[in-house]
This record gives sequence, C-alpha cells and structure tokens, in this order.
Amino acid sequence: MPAIAATALFLAAGCSADPGTHSFSGAERARNADASAAATADAGQPLAVAAAPEAAATSTAVARPGATGGKARKTALKVSSYDSHTRRAVISPVSKGTSSQSQSPSPSAASTAKPHGTAVGDVIASAPAPGAPDGLLAKVTKVLGESGDGTEVQTAPTTLDTLLGDDDAKGSVPVDPSSFDVERLLPDVKVSWAKTGDIHSGPEGTKVPLGSLRIDVGAKVGTAEGAPASATASVSGFVQVAPEVDFSYGGGAADSGPGAAYLGVSGDWTSQWAVKGRAAASAQPVRLPFAKLHADPVLQVGPIPVVVNLDLTCYFQISADGSVTVDIEQDLKGDFKAGGTFGQAKGWSPVNESHMSSTPVRTSVTTAGSVKASLGAEATVGLYGTVGVTADLAPYLRGEAAGSVDATSATGSTAKTGVDATGSWAVYGGVDLTGTLRIQLSIFGTPVLEHGIPLGTLHREWKLADGKV
Repeated sequence: MPAIAATALFLAAGCSADPGTHSFSGAERARNADASAAATADAGQPLAVAAAPEAAATSTAVARPGATGGKARKTALKVSSYDSHTRRAVISPVSKGTSSQSQSPSPSAASTAKPHGTAVGDVIASAPAPGAPDGLLAKVTKVLGESGDGTEVQTAPTTLDTLLGDDDAKGSVPVDPSSFDVERLLPDVKVSWAKTGDIHSGPEGTKVPLGSLRIDVGAKVGTAEGAPASATASVSGFVQVAPEVDFSYGGGAADSGPGAAYLGVSGDWTSQWAVKGRAAASAQPVRLPFAKLHADPVLQVGPIPVVVNLDLTCYFQISADGSVTVDIEQDLKGDFKAGGTFGQAKGWSPVNESHMSSTPVRTSVTTAGSVKASLGAEATVGLYGTVGVTADLAPYLRGEAAGSVDATSATGSTAKTGVDATGSWAVYGGVDLTGTLRIQLSIFGTPVLEHGIPLGTLHREWKLADGKV
C-alpha cells in the first residue's frame, strides 16, 4: 500500500521521468517536484490527495497569502522543534542527504521559502515534528532571531484555507495498519495486521486481508445473582477493520474560506463474536473498552502535508435483565462512513452510512428475559491535533424471550429448532451509528460551529432466528 501511495504522489507531483534516461540528484528531484506542483496549481488542476510516502516524514509546506506567487510550496525547510505552550517554533533547513526529503539546504526554484528567511505572515504546514506530534499548522507572527539550530519564530493558529486558497482537492486514503499504536486494556487481547510485501504481524495462523487490522478479545462479564455455574457470562470474538480517511476541499468561495469541505472516516468492517451465559441485571448498559488505537497518517494534498489524527476505541457493551441465559454467535460484514460535509448554503451537515449483513452461527435462548450485546468501535478523526468528527459504530446482538422458554436454533445442514415450554423467543442482529461534528471543524476556514452537531442515529435491525409454541 505505501508503494502504491508513493507512486500516486509522484505522478501527481509530476515526477514521471523515465529513470533510465537520466539519474537525478536529490536536489534536482526536489526542484522538479516543486516546479511541477506549482505548474499544476497555477493551471487550476485539482490537487492530488494520497498517502505521503514514508520518506516524507518531516515534509513542510509554506504559503505567503496575499503575496505574488504566494501559493503553498513544498520547501527545503523543517520544523526542528515546537513549544505548544509558547507557540514558538524553530525552522531550519533540511540537511543534505536527509532521507526525509533528499533535498539540499538551498531553496528550490519554485519555492517561496528560503532557509533562515522565514518571514512574518508565512503559513507553515508540517508533518509530525519534535514538540508537535500531531503535525503543525500555524502562521508566523514574529521572527525572534537566528541561532545555530535555525530561525526561531512566534506562531499563532491558522486554518487550512490560508494554504489551499482557491484550489480543489479530494481523495480517500487507506491508513497503514502497521502505523497504529495499540494500548491493550484487557489481558486477552491479540492484534494482527497484514500489509503489502507479505508482511504480517499477530498470532501465527491468523489470516488478515491486506490493509486490515484485526483485534481478538475474550472477557468475562458479571454473572446474574442466582445463575448456575454453567451460565457463566462471557463475550468473545474479533473485529476487523480497514480504515480510510476521506478528505476534500473546494476553494473559490465568493467570500473568505472554502466553498466546500469534507472530513470523515470510512472502511470495511468484519466481526464475529459470541455472547454466552446469564449477564447480571443493569439499569444502564455496561461498556468494556478492550483496546485503544492511535495513528497520525499524513495526507499529501498537492505540496501540503495534511496530518490526520485518528483514534479508535474498541469495546464490548452489554445490558441484560439478569434472567435470560443465551448462547449466541454472529458473523457480520459490511462497511461504514461517518463525517461532516460543508457547503456555503447549508453550512456543516452530518454524513453517516453503514451497510451490514450478518449470518447467525448459533442461537440459544433459555427462560424469559432480554439481553443485548454490542461489539463496537468509537472513532475520532481530526486535523493537526484538533478533533473534528466522533463516530460510534455499534453492531449488536439482541435476544429476548417471553413466557417459559427453552429454545435453540442452529444453522447449516444440521439446522433444527427445539422448544420445550410455552412461550416465544427471538434473536436479532443490528447496527447503530451515532456521533458528533465538533467545533474544531472550523480548521478548514469555515464559520465556527457554536456547538457540536449530532450525526443523528442510524439504526438498522434484522431478525436472526425466532420460535414459539
């Protein structure tokens, strides 16, 4: 996947010369890329959106809004350090032979930024840097002085429209599953992933599609008072997700700011999980987070490194009346999309979609009562350390019975149903998708949200099995 993303980026930047005809030096490659990106932007073509190659770990773009030729340009500069408390940054040239850019410290022909020449009014966009792990988007308000480390500047927050101006950009970029930092919150949590190059991480024998991240978990939950030992309550299974970041920007608005914008998270979803036993009664659903994941993928939007901050919290959630005993397992596959879209006429509005299909593996409901269990993930996506969208995707299983019921149902060639009492029972699968658009979406340069906007609730439910006598 990184190789494909890098290829797309170089094509978009114009670095498509036949390597067999001429061997470019690092400085020549940088000058050609900058000149081509400038020509593309000046020609009014949409900016390419792709995953930044691993070599662009310290890439920086600078724009000088209002100045002739002040469009954003890739530079031979980097943010050497940043203090989030004082908002002071040190800007220095990229050294010769630095693997992040392979650029010389002298400025490229198309660049408006010069090493040790940072000026008041410059807008800087940087990939993650020392002191700025979420990337940096800032405007230079004062040049404080020179040192051996570079130029120290005072900065202030700014917005993406000062870099993107009247350009257009749109794209969806897969997140490298190996880039996630994983915090395991329960003992029995296993993480697996697979990427191009036949690279795999996780328990031996676990098969994960390319680009996917899988988390397996098993946990006990509170057993209802008076439940037999055989009813020991537990949840187990796995969730597998291939997340993508969706980004778009439309310039050319009549007034300041963009005419359109979008930020969201989407992807393919696969899960299989089981609920077994008699869970304790609870007035409110009990949520058990079992893993937290974080990644900071860098999107290369033309010459601009746009840093996306993605957090996922995987959890089980269960509610029950303490009387029903179940043994339910379900396979679930589908996709999801959640985010916020901006248009000048309507402002910010939510986007939430999910298409899921499930197959019951087994269902068993004993005695009257109800239970509901979810295996979900809460996703938060933002830019440069500011939260923009929070989405909670919660596929669930729900079982209920009335009267005196002892019913079982299996699937496959041996499928049969047995009922030994008077009453009715049913097992359902479903999915809930909720979330919130946050005030920080103003980072695009759009009007500030006065309060969070709910995504609304997307709710779907389907019957897996039922019976009655």
